[in-house]
Amino acid sequence: MTAPTYRDEALPAPRVAEERIQLVDSRNRPCGSASRALMRRYQFWHRATYVVVRNGRSELCVQRRTLTKEVFPGGLDLAAGGVVGAGEAVHVAARRELAEELGIDGVALRPAMEFRHARGGNHIYGSIFLVDYDGALTLQAEEVADAFWCPLDEALALLDVTPDTRQAVEALVQAGWLGRER
Repeated sequence: MTAPTYRDEALPAPRVAEERIQLVDSRNRPCGSASRALMRRYQFWHRATYVVVRNGRSELCVQRRTLTKEVFPGGLDLAAGGVVGAGEAVHVAARRELAEELGIDGVALRPAMEFRHARGGNHIYGSIFLVDYDGALTLQAEEVADAFWCPLDEALALLDVTPDTRQAVEALVQAGWLGRER
């Protein structure tokens, strides 16, 4: 297994406050957009993507968030992904986030299911996708501090996991998309 590499090119600093996010109502119907800063401040409902990456040994790719992330800095993510931009389709957002965060591009993205997350001031309609991948990872230095592979049971037992990615993986297990025998 090769160690993850970081992108060499200089990336611009994220413009968190100006990024436009797709807002939805409490039934997941589009109802406008807002800056990321306003979405966070007023805890608006929005869409997000969750791409669970699994290797040939059925291990999950776990990411350590950078300390500069606006929510759950330094936490662990059990999925790549993020908020859906204004007017952006969820599958397009999932592909974009997977390529940005882990450098994974051109792989089959399997839609699995959707879930609703309403905890800790976050109001999210999540779309979960699955990817099988055994190649090298290229981590986005601004968002991903580290990544490692972990068996499903161990990943779910980790303490610092972000609540929404834990909920996404638990939902996949309950629905039969992920299991210990795979």
